[in-house]
Amino acid sequence: MFNLALKNILFYKGRSITTLILTFISALMFIVYVSMMDGSHESMLKNALKVYTGSIEIYKKDYRDIGGNEYLITDVQKIEKELDKIEGIDTYTARYETYGLLSSSTQSSASLVAGVEPLKEPSMSQLKVALVEGEFLSPTSGNCLYAGVDLVKKLEAKLGDEISFVGAASDNSFAADLFKLCGTFRTGSFSFDASSAFIARAYFDELMMSHNKASYINIKVHDLNDVDTINTQISAKIDDSIESLTWKTLMKTMVDAMEVDSIFGYITISIFYVVIFFVIMIFGFINVSSRIREFGTLRCIGLSRQKIRTLLFYEIFILSSIAIMIATPIGAYIAYYYSVHPIVIDGMSEMYKDYGIISDEIPFSFNLFTITWNISVVYLLNILSILYPMAFINSFKPVEAAHHV
Repeated sequence: MFNLALKNILFYKGRSITTLILTFISALMFIVYVSMMDGSHESMLKNALKVYTGSIEIYKKDYRDIGGNEYLITDVQKIEKELDKIEGIDTYTARYETYGLLSSSTQSSASLVAGVEPLKEPSMSQLKVALVEGEFLSPTSGNCLYAGVDLVKKLEAKLGDEISFVGAASDNSFAADLFKLCGTFRTGSFSFDASSAFIARAYFDELMMSHNKASYINIKVHDLNDVDTINTQISAKIDDSIESLTWKTLMKTMVDAMEVDSIFGYITISIFYVVIFFVIMIFGFINVSSRIREFGTLRCIGLSRQKIRTLLFYEIFILSSIAIMIATPIGAYIAYYYSVHPIVIDGMSEMYKDYGIISDEIPFSFNLFTITWNISVVYLLNILSILYPMAFINSFKPVEAAHHV
């Protein structure tokens, strides 16, 4: 049956070439489209985590819901000693955040003001590489303020200007100071750049009386795929008044948005495949309909219905295999190439900055498992497309088919 199927494929060249082209395009588009969609989602997530949010963050319970100095972590060193014992953690840093009023000589703006560890922060976030003017913080930078460019614009300030701060210390007492604007940054996230400023913790702790205290502890892991396992270990080492949350919870809105986008993406590609499926099936049906006498003759000389089904299966299997063997390495190469060298659309991040897009790059995702199930779907659709033609041709009796006009 296999040899006969090969002969039929070579004999019906038009049908064979059309099936090959349709299958090739389907497999190639599926691999490339899914790779681009997954790569875009991975890029959005990594960029969002890279700006400021950690892979895992440790909070006092109710801090995220209620906030305030009553829900600060009050023994940072104890928790850090436990984190040092857990494998898979790349680095961590304790941040102290508060909201206060920043004022220049002409304008004022409410803002997040955070005390950060200058030596650890570059490996935790994008703050240092986002430097636009001036310099990043250092452990000895004192009252230097490092602020987002859009916040600085609102304050109508420039490097070297004095910025007054008014807020509440960790014990709810009054806190006020004069900061010096030493640097500005632009992450590309408009809301973040318009409402965030940073001070070295060594200085800020003195002002806010926040020694050994933190709003939360930010953790970066080696591999995001291990985040749930690591988080389970962290939860086992901290007391019940503390909670450890992964990026899946911290960025739930983005995770939900990506899931919705994926659903619509798969719906879109599914519609395309339904069309391709019916085109291949109809084309196969037409081909089988024109060969009724041929199959009738084969039945008359002794071929069973099962062998006819096997013959048709081999024909579609061979054509599908050839097309997919060509499309898979090409699609995989495209996915790999653009995962290493992302497509760059200049100005995209500026256009979509309100949606959290902070890069002009559109990277692809190269994942062998994803490519495998992509081509498996195409195989399955092609095999299913021959089922109706099989049933149709076997509905004829041998003599009736042999005399069919």
